Amino acid sequence: MPAIGHIAPDFTATTQSGEPFQLSACRGQKVVLFFYPKADTPTCTAEVCSFRDSYAEIRARGALVVGVSPDPVTAQAAFHDKHHLPYLLIADDGHQVSDLYGVWGTHRVRREDGTEVTYTGVLRTTFLIDENGVVRHVFPNVDVRSHTAEVLAALEQ
Repeated sequence: MPAIGHIAPDFTATTQSGEPFQLSACRGQKVVLFFYPKADTPTCTAEVCSFRDSYAEIRARGALVVGVSPDPVTAQAAFHDKHHLPYLLIADDGHQVSDLYGVWGTHRVRREDGTEVTYTGVLRTTFLIDENGVVRHVFPNVDVRSHTAEVLAALEQ
């Protein structure tokens, strides 16, 4: 997982519209790079819609939002359109970007009902990257109910 103070790993991947996206092309702007497990599931939908609903505030703080999941382009496109997202989604169906950021693997998580589950996939994580491509904050094990507020507060620092 990229450490705070280090350059964020660059990558080129495909967006929901089938266009290439390269992280380093975003230099000069902050980037909120968030990883989520699966498009159109309840918790992931809550997360992407929270970023959608706060998008104007995030942009006012000089940041772009980019979501990444291991879904194929078709699933990302449908998810993007269904929820009217104003930001890019990355189709990481081979999980290369998730591997690069250290968020893919076998994880143990506690559900809201208190049960623990083990799964292989993406650990919900967000990276705040500054204008020079340096990782400034890492938010592991994101709680989607409060996460956007945490990101907005971090963008103020």
